[in-house]
Amino acid sequence: MKRALLASVLLVAACGTGEAASGDEVPVVVGYQSKTINTVTAGTLLRDKGFFEQRLAELGKKTGKAYKVTWQDYDTGAPITAQMIAGKIDIGSMGDYPLLINGSRTQKQGDQGTRMVAVTGYNARGALNMVVVPPSSRARTLADLNGQKVSASVGSAGHGTLVRALGDTKVTVENQQPSVGASALQSGNVSALAQFVAWPGQLVFAKQAKLLYDGAALNLPTLHGTVVRNPFAQQQPEVLREFLRAQLDATKFLHAQPLQAAEIVAKATGLPVEVVYLYNGPNGIATFDLSLKSVLRKALKDDVPFLKSIGNIDELDVDRFIDDKPLRDVLEPTEDLTNPASLGGDPKTASEVWFDGAAPEPVASPAALLKLVRDSGKKLRVAYVPDAETGTRWFAEQAHWVRSGADLLPFTTEAAAAKRGAVLTFQQALDSVER
Repeated sequence: MKRALLASVLLVAACGTGEAASGDEVPVVVGYQSKTINTVTAGTLLRDKGFFEQRLAELGKKTGKAYKVTWQDYDTGAPITAQMIAGKIDIGSMGDYPLLINGSRTQKQGDQGTRMVAVTGYNARGALNMVVVPPSSRARTLADLNGQKVSASVGSAGHGTLVRALGDTKVTVENQQPSVGASALQSGNVSALAQFVAWPGQLVFAKQAKLLYDGAALNLPTLHGTVVRNPFAQQQPEVLREFLRAQLDATKFLHAQPLQAAEIVAKATGLPVEVVYLYNGPNGIATFDLSLKSVLRKALKDDVPFLKSIGNIDELDVDRFIDDKPLRDVLEPTEDLTNPASLGGDPKTASEVWFDGAAPEPVASPAALLKLVRDSGKKLRVAYVPDAETGTRWFAEQAHWVRSGADLLPFTTEAAAAKRGAVLTFQQALDSVER
């Protein structure tokens, strides 16, 4: 009787979506986070372009089955994990810390648990996580927040960056969802907000915050990835394969048509296209590549002790949780950390200017961008420059500038710029660029 009951439970879990396959129809439920734009190749962009459905239609011609895809949008990775544990989501995408929590909470299920099968996007230095403060804040470094309240989503990568960067500085962490934290920052209920892509860029672009700490200063990789319920992967390996192929389709589209991809994501999410393009455009803060690179695997392993220390996970065998066999059927993984979406030229200086009524155009260096903006007579929509130390792509108007000989160097934070000399605003930099 117990064996029969167990078999029944496993059968339901294998079906996964809460509705068994009807005849030749195979249901597939995909959980994603539309506004976490580092996952768009497995979520927002992928859904809009229909690459997955197109590939399943071709698969159906071979198998004689019909594949019904249901997309479920969430604000964070936690509810996706809960639904995967319940067998109601088959494939999901989320950030590195939520991925590890997902793996930890399902590993007790053994082969009925989940596996990480691909990366969506990453930043090798950690710039996807940042700490921002109100524009009027007098804080210049994290130490200036000592004794104050900081909003963060506990257990998120943004929270991890905050804790690791604080050192001996003591703050009270308010556990809040990103949107709640953003409101708390504007109302003055917290002194700072530590969050993940794209919240810092969105708030700074809207002039509702200024950047206090760039996660790239930690020089620790941060990433987002794709996770699948193992029973689904075992019973529907060809569907998982087509999902990964479709994710690759979306990644190639983003690389080939970065502005169009940003416009699609902006329209679907309500985010400003200028913010999406900051992260997902050429030389963007996010590098999109499915490969489960060794440096990213190591980063995940190094994150486990922190998550254990705050009680978010008990333990996790990361090597067992990561399964790149399905991905190797789709592409040859690479260890190369070069961003495939490139502006050309020297990536350490390559910049980009976007004038009203025109398309974004690459510029060789930040100094050349300043000269072009000053002399063009055109209205500037937005401009992007790389931080002189970390390489983090940032808004030129929100950057802090320092003269170095005949050159002008941009930095994401005032503290970093002040170490190199007198700090200039964007307008002061424009006025001082050589004619």
